[in-house]
Amino acid sequence: MGEVGPCHFASPCRYSNGQIVTLRTDHVIGGVAIALGILIIAISGELPVGSLSFPGAGLWPKLLAVLMIVLGLTLIAGAREGDAFAAIRWDDVTHALPVLALAAAAVAFYETLGFIISIGVMLFCLALLQKKPVLHAAVFGAGTSLATYALFTMLLRSPLERGLFGF
Repeated sequence: MGEVGPCHFASPCRYSNGQIVTLRTDHVIGGVAIALGILIIAISGELPVGSLSFPGAGLWPKLLAVLMIVLGLTLIAGAREGDAFAAIRWDDVTHALPVLALAAAAVAFYETLGFIISIGVMLFCLALLQKKPVLHAAVFGAGTSLATYALFTMLLRSPLERGLFGF
């Protein structure tokens, strides 16, 4: 192939031989998955992997990161089927930003407020964003966070953060 001429991020590029290359959504998402996988491997580098009979704390993060990289490569390899990146409609960003902000707030307050409160409030607010009635949103947020907490602490015996209030 020849050299790529001047391109814009959201428009097709043309090689000197006339071939057009279009950036597709699968290229972008695949690249993000690969980058996140590499980042997770770098961050979890000091965690011990252990063995199959006695896995260490670094085994699952590294296995999942490798899976993310493989799936990212798979997305990129099959990107001809995807939509052009330039064709993405960005009008839903007004919905995505509050969801991102709620998730970030839940992570920020997780240790302080504990699992039940931080996740319950996040789920309550997410349900309100979906225009659910307040009572339904409250039952959903409280019920889901309590059921998940019970599952992890009682059945799986894996403690979740309790926070300042002890629950």
